[in-house]
Amino acid sequence: MGLSSIAEKALEQGKGILRLAPTWVPRSFCVPGRRIKLHPDDYYVLGGERGGIDERWLSSTTPAENGPLTGENEGLSQIVFQDESGVQKVTLRDAVNELKGEIIGERLWDKYKSWPMYSKFFDNMGPLPHHIHHRDEHAAMVGQNGKPEAYYFPPQLNNHGGDFPYTFIGIAPGTSKEQIKECLMNFTKGDNKITNYSQAFRLEPGTGWDVPPGMLHAPGSLCTYEPQKASDIFAMYQSLVNEAVIPEELLWKGTPKDRIGDYDLLMEVIDWDLNVNPNLMEKHFMRPKPVKDVEEMAAAGYSENWICYKNEAYSAKELTVFPGQTVTIKDAAAYGLIVMQGHGKLGEWEIETPALIRYGQLTNDEFFVSEKAAVAGVVISNPSTTDPIVMLKHFGPLNPDLVL
Repeated sequence: MGLSSIAEKALEQGKGILRLAPTWVPRSFCVPGRRIKLHPDDYYVLGGERGGIDERWLSSTTPAENGPLTGENEGLSQIVFQDESGVQKVTLRDAVNELKGEIIGERLWDKYKSWPMYSKFFDNMGPLPHHIHHRDEHAAMVGQNGKPEAYYFPPQLNNHGGDFPYTFIGIAPGTSKEQIKECLMNFTKGDNKITNYSQAFRLEPGTGWDVPPGMLHAPGSLCTYEPQKASDIFAMYQSLVNEAVIPEELLWKGTPKDRIGDYDLLMEVIDWDLNVNPNLMEKHFMRPKPVKDVEEMAAAGYSENWICYKNEAYSAKELTVFPGQTVTIKDAAAYGLIVMQGHGKLGEWEIETPALIRYGQLTNDEFFVSEKAAVAGVVISNPSTTDPIVMLKHFGPLNPDLVL
């Protein structure tokens, strides 16, 4: 069966809702936090050289940039089509390229010719180095897009906070450009101490942060749900974190080969005014915001909040369907979703929250809702007498339902 045929049959089978397989991504510079439900034997299943698996990518048409050992289709979500002949898969990227607006809607297809975002679970035991995602003009130097991202810390995946549940973000007001450049030039001399010039905030489950491109940030050790623009560009600006040495090649990741060694370019990547803003928390911290009147939603059997809402490149909601309720949820745009808690039905699909997942195992917890199905309304039924269904929903750019 050809790619187009598989995609069409999968879309038809789910009546506009696609079932996705789990997409696991290792990082050689990370230590898994072991909170994303992967079986304990499988966090290093790809071998020690690849590093531990500490990310699960969601609704992704973006390949992971993981160096020369990167696996085929690494980072790309797979659509699952299953009938009497067995299980067949096609990447979400190929399906979108084939079916275009039938999946993501004409509005997004006409403008982007792709699904221009993805989300992920990032699950690290310790903090990450202070690093940066490039803006469009700098990312274009290496043929990539710039990358804004957002954080939300799901309570269901944060039964413990890891080693350092605090995030450094930005540059402390009063810091000079010369001080930061000196840190970068000292990258290979041990600890370059760049976080001496930043401020850290304690992370709180059930809240989130907005991280624009050009913003220095050192994510803490809570397990994080991260909607982001479709890009995997970054550069590490901190040389030592949690007693782990960061390879110099990661300082220059995202730099054109003919500009490696140019510390002035590394400084240009930093959006200086954005970083030294004295009101970072006021501008970038996000508490959940109800999508409509709370009492009206409760009467209908559910609760829904915006959880990522400060960047037009993506947005995200947390939907809770109360025990024993059946609801119809309408959205104006296509979205991916991951079920965090509970079991029941989502349109034609049985949904459930696995407690443990083997590498390569299929699940019933991740789906992609086409724009047509979202606009018509998705029926969700919760048969439990005690357990709510909780799901996170990630949307592409310029969500018509979101007023920034």
